[in-house]
Amino acid sequence: MPVLSRRAFALGVCATALPRPVLAQGFDGWVAGFRTRARAAGISQRTLDAGLARLSYLPKVIANDRKQAEVARPLGDYVATAASPARIQGGQRALKRHGRTLARIERQTGVPREVVVAIWGMESSYGGFRGNLPVMSTLATLAYEGRRRALFEDELLAALRILQAGEIQAGQMTGSFAGAMGHTQFMPSTYLANAVDFDGDGRRDIWGDAPGDALASTAALLARNGWQKGQPWAIEVLLPQGFDLALTGRIYPRATRDWRDMGVRAADGGRLPDHGAGALILPAGPEGPVFLIYRNFHVLKTYNYADSYVIGAGHLADRLAGSGPIRAGYPRQPWGMSDAERVELQKRLNAGGYGAGNPDGVIGEKGRAAIRAYEQGNGLRVTGVPSRALLDRLR
Repeated sequence: MPVLSRRAFALGVCATALPRPVLAQGFDGWVAGFRTRARAAGISQRTLDAGLARLSYLPKVIANDRKQAEVARPLGDYVATAASPARIQGGQRALKRHGRTLARIERQTGVPREVVVAIWGMESSYGGFRGNLPVMSTLATLAYEGRRRALFEDELLAALRILQAGEIQAGQMTGSFAGAMGHTQFMPSTYLANAVDFDGDGRRDIWGDAPGDALASTAALLARNGWQKGQPWAIEVLLPQGFDLALTGRIYPRATRDWRDMGVRAADGGRLPDHGAGALILPAGPEGPVFLIYRNFHVLKTYNYADSYVIGAGHLADRLAGSGPIRAGYPRQPWGMSDAERVELQKRLNAGGYGAGNPDGVIGEKGRAAIRAYEQGNGLRVTGVPSRALLDRLR
């Protein structure tokens, strides 16, 4: 979603055929109530009749919504899929085929064409899997299910506003399991805030076969969220032996000269390049790849908040720009702990009220923040470092 906290955590998944209408008990009543709320919010009766005429409950949407690939898979597997040889080859073809369009978008926004194409590849395999589920029914199903009712009611209202503006007909508004739409999988609210009419035909068409509007809209979103021209999203680095891991984490940016003084080097062993202030992250623990992240890392998180998504998209963009693969390998036991131990650590931190997030074994920045909070609250040195010793202390 994009961001956006509203982004779907999916890679352009689509169904092979539209599901037959299935009505869950109570769904009709919810729709009737929503119609009243939408009318009060300024949606015309004509738009409501067109947009909600064939609304149906889609149970498969609920099942898919509870799967989040970015936090369920090991980082190494995720990145390997994100920047697979086929994905890289497809991106190279897209760069060549749409070169003029992408060059114009880059001139207008400052966002590199490789970044835009990487997101396109991540979201819909370069337009090959845009989703064919009816967006109205998808969003209504998610709103009715109730876990994030306010969020998806807002998205359904946004979708109706898109119809009301004449951007597309209701039957043509299709998307993925989470309601994300088009080549780069915009949620309706993201569309309203960021979509642009790149080709000048009077419509902001992110659904059709021509990708220009969608690609330009993606670049516009990144530019509006502060993309820094000429700055990378991140670079892979090497830490010296004995480096204090308490200094790592998104919340601890430092100037390049400070990292150099501490012995941080480029991944090839050379001098650390100066791209401005950056912070060190350890997405797979200190034995995995270490990244020095910059402002553009956070800008990419406004498109999809998962660190794994940002790393996957950013690395794919780098490969499309001619860089090589990530140098470091991925440990079988991140942070020197088994999957079960990391899950238990998260559960015990959560039980203590420290908010380590979903106990999935992936200890990222939220988990490290929880550890820091625990350490600070118990008079320990604040490091944010997961360990078996910390787990033993929590048992």
